[in-house]
Amino acid sequence: MRLTLHTDYGLRVLMALAVSNERVTIAVIADRYGISRNHLMKVVQRLAQLGLVHAERGRSGGLRLAALPDEINLGAVVRAMEETGSFVECLDSATNSCVVTPVCGLRGILGGALLAFLRHLDRFTLADLVPQPGRMAAILRLDELTAPVP
Repeated sequence: MRLTLHTDYGLRVLMALAVSNERVTIAVIADRYGISRNHLMKVVQRLAQLGLVHAERGRSGGLRLAALPDEINLGAVVRAMEETGSFVECLDSATNSCVVTPVCGLRGILGGALLAFLRHLDRFTLADLVPQPGRMAAILRLDELTAPVP
């Protein structure tokens, strides 16, 4: 199983914000991770729609978490960012057109595996992804930023 880049980048944004004491711009996050700024803009827009980040425009704007890292559940983030129903066609009853679904065990087996995966993620928060916030902030050079979050 592989998460989409959208979810991968979303988790990276959340981790960067979790270790920063200051607002961080999309440009800074894109630069530090070496990823596309345009793609990251779409990811951040989704994170803001989900209420996970606050995005402020303007000269002193930037991104910050909407909740404390230990209040952001990883299972909930992945469910919101991923289309788990399309993991395989037969998991999505609305669009399933596979002719062997009535006699196939794939749906039950993969559905159970996906459920176990998400339940495992439910045991963790964003804080668990950044056990060494100071080191992560230094690696991402977020400790060089100067605009404090009010």
